[in-house]
Amino acid sequence: MLDTFEILTTSGVVLWSKTYAPIGANIINSLINDVFIEERTSSTASTGADVSASRNPPYKKEKYTLKWTTAKDLGLIFVAVYQSLLHLSWIDKLLDNVRVLFTGLYGEQLKKPHTSGIECHFDDYFDRQMQELEKTSGIATATSSEPTSAAELTPPSSSAGTEPSIDEPPPIPGLRKGPQKSIYSDTVSADITPVPTPDTSRPASPAVSHLLTAKGGPGGRGSRRARKSAGPSAPVSSGDESPARRPKGPSKAASKQKRIWTDNGPEDDGDGEVLDYSAPATSGIDGVIEEDVRPAAVEAVSQESWGRKTGKGEFVLKDLDEEMDSILASANAKKPQAESSSGIVGSSLGAIGGLFRNVIGGKTLTKEDLAKPLKGMEDHLLKKNVAREAAVRLCESVERDLIGLKTENFTSVENTIRTAMESALRKILTPTTSLDLLREIQAVSAPSSFSLSKPRPYVMSIVGVNGVGKSTNLSKICFFLLQNKFKVLIVACDTFRSGAVEQLRVHARNLKELGEREGGQVELYERGYGKDAANIAKDAVEFATVQKFDVVLIDTAGRRHNDARLMSSLEKFAKLAQPDKILMVGEALVGTDSVSQARNFNAAFGAQRKLDGFIISKCDTVGDMVGTLVSMVHATGIPVLFLGTGQHYSDLRTLNIKWAVGLLMS
Repeated sequence: MLDTFEILTTSGVVLWSKTYAPIGANIINSLINDVFIEERTSSTASTGADVSASRNPPYKKEKYTLKWTTAKDLGLIFVAVYQSLLHLSWIDKLLDNVRVLFTGLYGEQLKKPHTSGIECHFDDYFDRQMQELEKTSGIATATSSEPTSAAELTPPSSSAGTEPSIDEPPPIPGLRKGPQKSIYSDTVSADITPVPTPDTSRPASPAVSHLLTAKGGPGGRGSRRARKSAGPSAPVSSGDESPARRPKGPSKAASKQKRIWTDNGPEDDGDGEVLDYSAPATSGIDGVIEEDVRPAAVEAVSQESWGRKTGKGEFVLKDLDEEMDSILASANAKKPQAESSSGIVGSSLGAIGGLFRNVIGGKTLTKEDLAKPLKGMEDHLLKKNVAREAAVRLCESVERDLIGLKTENFTSVENTIRTAMESALRKILTPTTSLDLLREIQAVSAPSSFSLSKPRPYVMSIVGVNGVGKSTNLSKICFFLLQNKFKVLIVACDTFRSGAVEQLRVHARNLKELGEREGGQVELYERGYGKDAANIAKDAVEFATVQKFDVVLIDTAGRRHNDARLMSSLEKFAKLAQPDKILMVGEALVGTDSVSQARNFNAAFGAQRKLDGFIISKCDTVGDMVGTLVSMVHATGIPVLFLGTGQHYSDLRTLNIKWAVGLLMS
């Protein structure tokens, strides 16, 4: 299998990487030094054309083989590293597809001058490519030695003698955030600065440099030793510095009085201390905040990058499969016919050979036949982050369906179980009710002439445990609604967490500027801290009705799902706010606790009110371990509406069931 895959600039900055097994930093350093600095090969590395990875000869270093390709116009290098004992027939196609996807997603940002940082969420795209190409080639990774070719690039023995191998910790798999580290030194590049926030567009990237095209660049011999001996340019702060000596006298914490909380907020203890610091400089009428200072310009987001317009003029979100397929199809259409026809991955012999392994036919399956394969399937689901309870019940349902079934010709027990499990997963994730959010909003806010109901705002509430991203995903949904030119009121009902109101105030300010460009409107309704959230929500809905808002988005405080006292207030909230849709935000990386979280929140709104859907956040952090989707839906029967794939307003996708099942069964 693949050991690591890296995308780096010609200036040596790693933009993105995926590591399956740790390798020494000198492996890729040698490729950069020998191929791109000293140009020991006459390959296309020195030309200005982007060609297929199969045209570039493999590079050998120690026990590894490195395959690579470039995007010359962006100054990017794509490197795949695997052990030389393996023969990966699909590696060239993987490099070409990743180059097309990465440049298609982030090419516009990479072309902008004076960019100073990079933050990309590329894991899902890469994992799907790995999954599809391995399946296409029949996972043809037989451990046979790769034949040596005269074109292979093997560094001479003198290179190993001149530049000692430096042991470095392996790179962190997946996304690299924060200061970018050059692969040519152990110090953090001084010219890479964080991306200024807030930024709602696709992330920016470091300025593309071509210093490595000539000898003696920053990656030349001895540069690592020179930088180490020079030492850091400035002392690094440890964070323990204290500004001054503390004043004498009793501390504030020692004299703090215990606060008594009632249904309407904190009981006044008469000490006159002001606890609400959220009052803005200028406030509007009825709690709606009006900013008198315009913020800095927020960069626009292209609609085509995360959604599309329908024939009716509605803006709908893309899913990951749709976005990737459109990028690859566009790139393939530009290729000459001869090149596209020669790009077939491997041979079908591997897939056909795998078909006839353990072949059986016409066998009636018994419980004994299914016991061992189902146990293996259960372990596989557990590794994909599916809760044990859900995994056991899925296997039990598959067992009930298959006992007594007569297998088809040329079909193994494993393939039969796999097909049945895929069917069971699709059945669970397929919603039983309509998920057309735009139609529901229009039916309430602008009913037809045949309807007897009066226009009113469509109310949505976001709930969840602490830190799952409720405010962030609320802002993403608001940005989606602004694309459809709705008038949205954001309500700050998290009156407990410090900074929650200020956080929404920043989001509202950014969204207001973006909404003016798209034709939508957004306002923030807030009453500060320490007040009853249910009453604030009720007043906000009444205000939105009078002011003719289309949608009301209510943010709530995070709460532990196993704390009965905190969960009890949700029933009152549901009765006063009367939301049309209650969405729970769950983390993709939460694990088995997702079952109890979903069940407790589903039961917290009273006997007559339940959750209406899930938003699964941080899907870009788990790769193919998306089992939380199955766990939460299996526990409650409530569908998944949206997936959060990043930290930007446009990082919101709808659930593609085929994509999810494919990752779970990979």
